[in-house]
Amino acid sequence: MGSIGIFDSGYGGLTILDGIRQRMPEYDYIYLGDNARAPYGTRSFDVVYEFTLQAVKKLFEKGCPLVILGCNTASAKALRSIQQKYLPTAAPDRRVLGVIRPTAEIVGELSHTKHIGVLATEGTIKSESYNLEIAKLHPGTTIVGQACPMWVPLVENNEFDKPGADYFVKDSLEKLMAQDPLIDTIILGCTHYPLLLPKIKQQLAHLSTLNAQPSTIKIIPQGQYIAASLEDYLHRHPEMDTRLTRGGICQYLTTESATKFRESASLFLHEEVEVQHITLN
Repeated sequence: MGSIGIFDSGYGGLTILDGIRQRMPEYDYIYLGDNARAPYGTRSFDVVYEFTLQAVKKLFEKGCPLVILGCNTASAKALRSIQQKYLPTAAPDRRVLGVIRPTAEIVGELSHTKHIGVLATEGTIKSESYNLEIAKLHPGTTIVGQACPMWVPLVENNEFDKPGADYFVKDSLEKLMAQDPLIDTIILGCTHYPLLLPKIKQQLAHLSTLNAQPSTIKIIPQGQYIAASLEDYLHRHPEMDTRLTRGGICQYLTTESATKFRESASLFLHEEVEVQHITLN
């Protein structure tokens, strides 16, 4: 019996945790942020795999039978290897799930033009994970990606709602839409990006005005869809569901300063949290 573990390289996964807790508040959760080594977006596949596996092992040690990689970069660069190479021999009774497939599953139903944009970190875009998953699930769909290297630093440094963020949001959106003007659905393929949602909507509205087009683009933050997918997964796997404790308790672990995490987490969760510092190796 244990908690649902949720891992992210930084704070972004808190948007996933928040979405899941809103839908399934009765379960216990442990959130682990590898904040000391964030961001993962520009790191190599091997390093992301190594760091992610360390985090998964730590959450297993804490008793989690199920771990969600609430990080698009980890899901893109480490999930498949963990599922195929590590779990079968080292932890066959545990499960690790990601955030890319559930997002890819829903996006085909939301897009009418079948032209989809992905805004994400450099690592996620280069991995082409969204392209592969969406093409597999929704053949005939056109997928265009745009890396947004400054968006995570804007969020992590609490600059996401400041005037300085406007330029970087506008720049990335213009580059995305220039690649494919038929895009009608945009995936926020990084869990930090929902905090930039007001600015994203504002800049998209501005772009549509310039181009004399109606602003009908749907924007997909992942939290609510990951929560629905997890709920469905547990319905389909009652053997896992019965192993999860239900006390409505949430613990927070960080590899960075607990004080710094506590201050930053309040931006994502709008509540004060107790945090424990840990090390990963």
